[in-house]
Amino acid sequence: MLWVLYSLLSAFSWATADVFTKKISEADDYILMLARFLYAAPFVLLLLFFIAIPTLESGFWLALSFAIPVEVLAWVFYIKAIRISPLSLVVPFLSLTPVFLILTSFVMLGELPTIIGFFGILLVVIGAYILNFKSFSKGILEPFKSILKKKGCVYMIIVAFLFSITSNLGKILVQKSSPLFFSAIYTPLIAILFLIIAFFTSRKKIVQLKSDFRNSFLIGLFFGLMMIFHNLAIRLVIVPYMISIKRTSSIFSVLYGYFLFKEKNIRERLIGTLIMLIGAALIILF
Repeated sequence: MLWVLYSLLSAFSWATADVFTKKISEADDYILMLARFLYAAPFVLLLLFFIAIPTLESGFWLALSFAIPVEVLAWVFYIKAIRISPLSLVVPFLSLTPVFLILTSFVMLGELPTIIGFFGILLVVIGAYILNFKSFSKGILEPFKSILKKKGCVYMIIVAFLFSITSNLGKILVQKSSPLFFSAIYTPLIAILFLIIAFFTSRKKIVQLKSDFRNSFLIGLFFGLMMIFHNLAIRLVIVPYMISIKRTSSIFSVLYGYFLFKEKNIRERLIGTLIMLIGAALIILF
């Protein structure tokens, strides 16, 4: 059950990185995304001084060459989605990743959940959807009604699907190297690509990287920890299970929102929390 601890630590680190991201939310979106990877890079690179460099199995570099551009593309679509549509409409669609993983993990890795595990994944997805849905005034199906009206919803569905691919590629890369070595090289390579993208899209705003060094530093620290715990967990269990438990980051985000940012609608979100916890219990215990 060590994978559960690693997955929960990954979820907590993701949510904590989001907290510090919110504190500097006035920055350009591309700069914020760059900050995650750029400030995380030094922390993960330090791992190379403390770990044995593994013998890379055949196909490692080929898989890496596919994983990195897909990862970057996913984050670009993510930025586009939150730029053109309300967060309350687009963020719930991220919860579809575990659903896509049922298909992509089977195709790419030959992994399938048990029947009970499948229902656990489904409950986690439903709970995550409810947690991320900010308002029930227009009905809980409002994001789905907006799919054809708002490109942001379509973009976020694409993001969820792309993340299901990168999660599987990540497991392949971990199996062909080691969790810590993969963490040490993956994040810096993505940071380099985002630095190139930011140079062309937000060149005049790159100075924002040093405008709030403390929060940017903490974003990088926790995002780096998220990557490390993610890769430690993903080699120990099938990918749909690991990502489903990682999606409990939504619960940590709700708690942060309530206690730090005094956000409302906590009672409604407790419903989503309960559903997620039941789903997680089914995955972990059965």
